[in-house]
Amino acid sequence: MSALFELRAVDVERGGKAVLRSVDAAIPEAGVTVLVGPSGSGKSTLLRLCNRLEVPSAGEVTFRGTPLDELDARSLRRRAGMVFQRPTPFPGTVRDNLLVADPDATSEAMDRALSRSAISSAFLDRDATRLSGGEAQRVCLARTLLTSPEAVLMDEPTSSLDAEARTLLEDLARGLATSGIAVVWVTHDEGQVARIADQVITLAEGRIVKRQEAP
Repeated sequence: MSALFELRAVDVERGGKAVLRSVDAAIPEAGVTVLVGPSGSGKSTLLRLCNRLEVPSAGEVTFRGTPLDELDARSLRRRAGMVFQRPTPFPGTVRDNLLVADPDATSEAMDRALSRSAISSAFLDRDATRLSGGEAQRVCLARTLLTSPEAVLMDEPTSSLDAEARTLLEDLARGLATSGIAVVWVTHDEGQVARIADQVITLAEGRIVKRQEAP
């Protein structure tokens, strides 16, 4: 299977401290790839490298074979959308939030993105800042899906959710992978790894210590 992202001899230093060291990794263009490891191991940094929210101190990151520094960052972030650890709805309605992602989005496109995120179109006129944690995170996912991404990058997206909302978001991620959108998911929850992963990359102290296909 072809690589969607490749990292070659990547170092990241922050404040004089090595966050990632000599990382080589290939993230496939299909399925759910989970980045796992203890807090501070570099998981989120590796994820953020994939859409240039972080840049390497040394080495190279590519997307479909093209170095990221040769790609327009805005265009890249539409092709590889990010869902953050805590929901980040903007002030305004759910409709307003979706239009931030695509000002030209039709009602049909918004309905489709919401449906894929298990949110009713009846939410379009609701205040996005007054949603539950699970609802807000799924609206953020819908906002990401509105740009028809090739990959969705998810940084511990269930860490602040209850068990029901967590299970729903895990199921949505598996559904995205089945539909052909690659998912890269950061977690430190081994149970979650077992439930959603096709490939597992384990980090410790800024290095990749294991790569394996999920059983």
